[in-house]
Amino acid sequence: MTATWRTLRGFPAAIQLLVVNQFGVNVGFYLLLPFLAGYLADDIGLSAALIGLILGVRNLSQQGLFLLGGTASDRLGARGVIIAGCALRTVGFGLFAVGVSLPVLVAASVLSGLAGALFNPAVRAYLAQAAPDRRAEAFALFNVFASAGSLVGPLLGGALLLIDFRVAALGAAGVFAVLTVAQVLVLPAQPRVPSGQSVLGDWRECATDRRFLAFTLALSALYASQNQLYLVLPVQAERATGQPAAVAALFVVSTVATLAWQVPVTAWLQRHVARGPAITLGLAVLGGGFLLPLVSLPGPAPVRLLPVLGAALLLAVGVLIAQPFVLELIPAFARDGLTGTYFGLFYLVSGVVAAAGTAVVGGAMDAGDPARPVPSAAWLLCAGLGLASASAVWLLHRAGWLTPRPAPAAPAVATAGEART
Repeated sequence: MTATWRTLRGFPAAIQLLVVNQFGVNVGFYLLLPFLAGYLADDIGLSAALIGLILGVRNLSQQGLFLLGGTASDRLGARGVIIAGCALRTVGFGLFAVGVSLPVLVAASVLSGLAGALFNPAVRAYLAQAAPDRRAEAFALFNVFASAGSLVGPLLGGALLLIDFRVAALGAAGVFAVLTVAQVLVLPAQPRVPSGQSVLGDWRECATDRRFLAFTLALSALYASQNQLYLVLPVQAERATGQPAAVAALFVVSTVATLAWQVPVTAWLQRHVARGPAITLGLAVLGGGFLLPLVSLPGPAPVRLLPVLGAALLLAVGVLIAQPFVLELIPAFARDGLTGTYFGLFYLVSGVVAAAGTAVVGGAMDAGDPARPVPSAAWLLCAGLGLASASAVWLLHRAGWLTPRPAPAAPAVATAGEART
């Protein structure tokens, strides 16, 4: 952790704020979302269909509008879009605390999803522009603080839930309110470069960039694999041990690995390995990790948990190897004025592929015996996704499609519109 704090102090205040901001974003998000379905069912008495509608609307509002959020970041300035996103989530989570009618809950879900669609690509675009020569390091720090927030959020939410769900929801809204104020007061505006064409022209340019589309499709399995920390791995952990609490061990192992190794591993890879091979290595590690649960160990519950625990560890290691360089390369495909749009399209495509991949893995799980651990077909499918993605990235690297473009010089001053955001 010493290397993490030393690296963080080496960045300007704006980047430090956004990195710490991501910790707060994940604390607020995971303080509420893991407990929302239970609240809607047990306290409000909604049917499973209506709960699915509310959760699905939130996910669709976020995943489906990433491109819009990225474009807004380019055209309106990342700072203003980040602030607007955090403010919207404050309102959305606040509505979950006070609303019990279906229209209010749907509105809360839409606002919460739209908020993520705004600030997720905007934050990454801001980091990419603010640290053009140290993007991988900045995104490594970003991942560290995001992981820490993902661990702290559910713990804090579980404690507040002992009082009342509404207290947890108000706590989550309060976190985002504090983040909104902090960004208004501290986050500086960045220079904004007009793309010189219409919004549709921006989207067309991004969507017809063959190198970028190939890169995006090749990396989609990274996010489909990450989703398995919430599906196939917890199911295996609980079925193998008979202990629901075993699921918590997966998240602890994943978070501790990220906190301990993310920054030093990224620094070492920057010095010794090219970007394409580094991403390939990360994908191969996480793909290979899904083969471990195919081994069944006899013995007490802690022993039976070891294969799935190893899979969770290798998933975390694979992600921490690959992800900073993935995020570093996305803006390398974009010319000035389109960084947010490229991030938006990347996350839109990745979200669709991740949802489809998770559905296919879920189908493979349903084909097995519910009383037994996850069937082999599901593990082989997860491993195949990671290894196929690794092969695709390696081929793109060998073809020279991952070579960053020379970065155009940034303008010296911000436009009047950006200065006012």
